Amino acid sequence: MRSFLTPVAGLTCLFALAATGCSSMSDGTSDAAPKAPESSTSYAPYVSATTASGTDSAGSPATYNLAFVISGGSGCTPEWDGMMGLDDAEVKSRIRKLRKSGATVRVSFGGASGKELATTCANASALADAYGKALDAARSTQADFDIEGRTLTDSASVDLRSRAALLQKRHPGLEVSFTLPVMPSGLDSHGLALLESANVHDVQVSTVNLMTMNYAESYTGDMGDYALTAAKAAHAQLKKVFGLSNAAAWEGMALTSMIGANDIAGETFTLEDAAQVRSFAEEKRIAWVSMWSTFRDRQCEKGVPSREDAATDCSGVKQKPGAFARALGG
Repeated sequence: MRSFLTPVAGLTCLFALAATGCSSMSDGTSDAAPKAPESSTSYAPYVSATTASGTDSAGSPATYNLAFVISGGSGCTPEWDGMMGLDDAEVKSRIRKLRKSGATVRVSFGGASGKELATTCANASALADAYGKALDAARSTQADFDIEGRTLTDSASVDLRSRAALLQKRHPGLEVSFTLPVMPSGLDSHGLALLESANVHDVQVSTVNLMTMNYAESYTGDMGDYALTAAKAAHAQLKKVFGLSNAAAWEGMALTSMIGANDIAGETFTLEDAAQVRSFAEEKRIAWVSMWSTFRDRQCEKGVPSREDAATDCSGVKQKPGAFARALGG
């Protein structure tokens, strides 16, 4: 995704190797335990960590994904959007306002632009320090790693990030999610290699968040159907990689769509698609659904091109402000 939850019980160590002793029953429950009558699927949109949007609170988010923390240059210094210090007063004020509704905040590292810290930090200890400073600044116990593009194919940074699992030892209870690109056929070999690496280094992964967007010019069908097809394919992969049950693999998944016009010509995620994804997520008890992004959740101004190139601050489709949030928030 371009720059810019209430946790499910037992998911903190769902994806660890069996040798670590973690299991989906670590909290005393099992797949056969009685289900809560209310939906277990929360809504957790991506928001700018630096700039407020009038649609941030639409859909009553349970968690805000703060995008993004990246390197401030060529070194190991974490900054919001690679430009603003972690202690920036405006960012801290924004985070306080986001929390006023009772929502939590998840710090998202990486994204499609800038330099992810694992590509600039010298060693695992320094990388864990950098991640930890950002989490402490936001007072967050949730870390999201949005790994895509060249960063996903960089095996050295993938390995270094996995070896920085000591971050969880320094921050007990820290929930880690990986946000990865997906196709209707599922995760690609690089995404699977990243998860295998995390497994090998005992990263305790709570959720794998699938970016159901920007597939390729050859995909010209319905974006809602593609999102569901991609989720089903990835579900089978997660079961295999982590040795999970059917239910646990669904509960350890999240879905993020790029609302409206995507970056690939011909791909448009509609409000009907959003309702379809929400219904599917509730049926499967998927951990959370999200979107890129709250600041796009409004109609473009009249006369602004919307289909040749996806706008950064509007959806490119006819809608009321916050309509996608309300559809995905259920």
